[in-house]
Amino acid sequence: MKIYLVGGAVRDKLLDYPSDENDWVVVGGSPQEMVDAGYQAVGQDFPVFINTQSGEEYALARTERKSGHGYQGFAFHTAPDVSLDDDLIRRDLTINAMAQDTDGSIVDPHGGQQDIIDKVLRHVSDAFTEDPLRVLRVARFAARYHHLGFTIAPETLALMSTITASGELQYLVAERVWKETDRALCERSPDIYIRTLRDCGALTVLFPEVDKLFGVPQRADYHPEIDTGIHTLMALQQAARLSDNSPIRFSVLVHDLGKGITPDHVLPSHKGHEARGLPLVKAVCDRLKVPNEHRQLAMAVTEFHLLCHRALDLQPEGILTLLKAVGALKSAQRLEDFLTCCKADARGRTGFEDRDYPPSAYLRQARNIARKTDIADLVASGLVGADIGRQLSLRQIAALTVFKQNYSE
Repeated sequence: MKIYLVGGAVRDKLLDYPSDENDWVVVGGSPQEMVDAGYQAVGQDFPVFINTQSGEEYALARTERKSGHGYQGFAFHTAPDVSLDDDLIRRDLTINAMAQDTDGSIVDPHGGQQDIIDKVLRHVSDAFTEDPLRVLRVARFAARYHHLGFTIAPETLALMSTITASGELQYLVAERVWKETDRALCERSPDIYIRTLRDCGALTVLFPEVDKLFGVPQRADYHPEIDTGIHTLMALQQAARLSDNSPIRFSVLVHDLGKGITPDHVLPSHKGHEARGLPLVKAVCDRLKVPNEHRQLAMAVTEFHLLCHRALDLQPEGILTLLKAVGALKSAQRLEDFLTCCKADARGRTGFEDRDYPPSAYLRQARNIARKTDIADLVASGLVGADIGRQLSLRQIAALTVFKQNYSE
């Protein structure tokens, strides 16, 4: 029985890239031998074991063959006679099909080290097309390593297009699509994930609401980049600059979905796109089972990002309404996340990438004013319930009126 470090840990060590995961493959072993050695068996589809001391996964070397649709449609075979080469050839990319021996030597049967030098994401074999999840995985790796100069080999992108055309993407379960997307959004260049999916036709299958934004014009005086899809990618780039928070990046990705269904006779204006976008954002969240934290922020940003941009022009009543609507009075963090999304949107335009965003400081101060409004005397006077709420709002509006009159940037 021989154990090798495989996949991402080897790849990232060669790249000198941060990695927090170690995966191991066991050659020449059996399930019983693993249990006897003190490993804990997990997994139903094929034998995977946990080292109870490190918590790391050890999988028996295996082969696979296509037996159905989707990434789960495979039959796996493990046996002591399955070699390391047999295991590595089933992997997606050459840079993921390397192993490291206990003495530190690299086993690289498919040229992964050369592709790291050449900065190429290349498939291992034509069996690549059997697993539709690999379209998302390659797009995610493209997002991770884009800043290092990595590109997808043309022949690999062609196979990704072949997978899309086959209809196999439709068999991916929602949870797995979301998991890959969530991880991709947290990579260094999340916009590259979206670009790559679009390049191979997968965006229209997995995120048709986002795909419809490309080619839709906007007013050049507000959006010099014109194209709504390009603006979305630029805003996503800005979100990545501002925060590594997944809900923020997702919210920026979907904030303008309403522009994708603006009637042609209205273009290039998009008046009312906020309200039009809400059902589309909800549909994406429902379809992919997006977590509530992402959903709530995305809905707030979609509905109120234009009001945020115009915050300094709002009347005191409007300021209070906005603060309440985005949950700012209940949570300072909710306001910060909302402001970060709106700042990314404002900066995601040609020539605006490094502009200040005055609404941030303005709304933070407005929130503090509204939160400091005292109602102790109202409670002492015997007012209850809705009456207290109404009086509190009146006092907050009065305080915000003074704030607005005296505010200076």
